Amino acid sequence: MYVGKMVETAPVEMLFADCKHPYTEALLSAIPRPDPRVKREQIILTGEIASPANPPSGCYLHPRCLYAQDICSQEEPKLEEIEPDHFVACHRARELSLRGVKL
Repeated sequence: MYVGKMVETAPVEMLFADCKHPYTEALLSAIPRPDPRVKREQIILTGEIASPANPPSGCYLHPRCLYAQDICSQEEPKLEEIEPDHFVACHRARELSLRGVKL
């Protein structure tokens, strides 16, 4: 969830291995690794967190999203099933290759 909106839902293994929403990708990048030899770049979302009282137009994440395009600021994405049991609210979910994590 981001600012009270569901952005992605899937079975655990699928979500971790093949996330499709940029916010999920950022959250997964922040998971601590138990092996200090495993290096992974953490995604830092810049900008202000959207206010639930005064959210931005379109996708609430678009002001902070690394992958935002014009449509993201204009239309709120619907939560859609992009593959069986995997639902995502992102205009670019089908075209982005995001980093998941191994379980």
